[in-house]
Amino acid sequence: MKRLIFFAFLATMTIQMKAITPWTKGGFETDKYRNVFVDFGYEPTQVDAKLKEVFNDVFRGPNKVYFEVGDSMGYISDIKNHDARTEGMSYGMMIAVQMNEKDIFDRIWRWSKKYMQHQSGPREGYFAWSCKTDGTRNAEGAASDGELYFITALIFASNRWGNDTGINYKAEAQHILNCIMPRDFKEERQMRQFPGMPQPSGKIFLIDPETQLITFTPDGFGQRFTDPSYHIPAFYEVWAKWADDGRSDYWLACAAKSREYLHKAINEQTGLNPDMSQYDGSLMEGFGGRRNGGANFRYDSWRVPMNIALDYEWSCADGEWQRQYGEKIQNFFYSQGINDYVDQYRVDGTLPEDNEILPAGGFRKLRHSIGLVSTLAAASVMCSHDKSKEFVDALWNAKHEPFADGYFDAYYDGLLRLFAFMHLSGNYRVIK
Repeated sequence: MKRLIFFAFLATMTIQMKAITPWTKGGFETDKYRNVFVDFGYEPTQVDAKLKEVFNDVFRGPNKVYFEVGDSMGYISDIKNHDARTEGMSYGMMIAVQMNEKDIFDRIWRWSKKYMQHQSGPREGYFAWSCKTDGTRNAEGAASDGELYFITALIFASNRWGNDTGINYKAEAQHILNCIMPRDFKEERQMRQFPGMPQPSGKIFLIDPETQLITFTPDGFGQRFTDPSYHIPAFYEVWAKWADDGRSDYWLACAAKSREYLHKAINEQTGLNPDMSQYDGSLMEGFGGRRNGGANFRYDSWRVPMNIALDYEWSCADGEWQRQYGEKIQNFFYSQGINDYVDQYRVDGTLPEDNEILPAGGFRKLRHSIGLVSTLAAASVMCSHDKSKEFVDALWNAKHEPFADGYFDAYYDGLLRLFAFMHLSGNYRVIK
């Protein structure tokens, strides 16, 4: 009996030791990725089966958000909003290339290019951020995170499958990269003016030329500020290594600036970040400020822990700060109750007032959302404290199902859940 207890103790210590070993180099250098689930005691076959199950939930199950159109196209739909968004389409492509699902990747790209991408005019190369599922555009303007993911996914597709199977992935990525550089642009409508915010320049760009930070939207209005959840510095390193667009040094500088920005945008006490911020990391006033909750931690903000975990896994260029950040944000949510924390807060950790709560699916309500459960679990990749296993277990055991009042988000919650399982199983990788 004593021997059994001793071996059980050794097993527990082994799991903890694996979890607390910090990384000094990322996947760009090592080609190694941690399977956190296995480190925490889950069986490899169990993990593989769970990842496949979660993938099928998104792409093939009864609550899927992926739909095929004819013989060659497909789209990802935000079901509750009855549209297809560049966010989901580009996420779908990234997931497909990571999981070696070439048919899914090609179908989503063809739909995106046909219906979303501007082929001429002042927005050439950019993508309309929202379309009806029949391809009709709901808006002409872009949301910058879509372009960010489209470019990176296309480069990975080029690396994985080559460029002679019907789609020249690298050429498509290079075209977008050329189009996102600053060029003259006349805004179709008069922009609202907000005190303390730079005014439109008459140029359109994805990356602000002065700060080298990604814009909220590449147009006269949204390129005056940014969104912390759009900052994935390691993506720029991918561009620098494999885009072959002659801008490697520029993209590496953008990666460094993005990491510096995240230090400023994240609250030092709680680890929380706002949905939108000024380029210097300060909170927004007026539009996007306290009066409508844009200065709060909410839906977009959930992605930041997972994005920083990705930069840690792939690059580890800011590893010490990232490990501290991972534990800080997990500590905050742990203090709220591992099964009780809600999905929107002010960045100081207090709860928002009712008028600050961002509604979704017809509900204005704070919830314990599986999308946030997922990204906080993904942050465990960076963490050394014992709490990280509780966040991983919470994700493993969470059921993606409707709430008691009927609210269910197959799209955003589902995609973040899948990304988290990819991270924690070691299946979100740099594709060389």
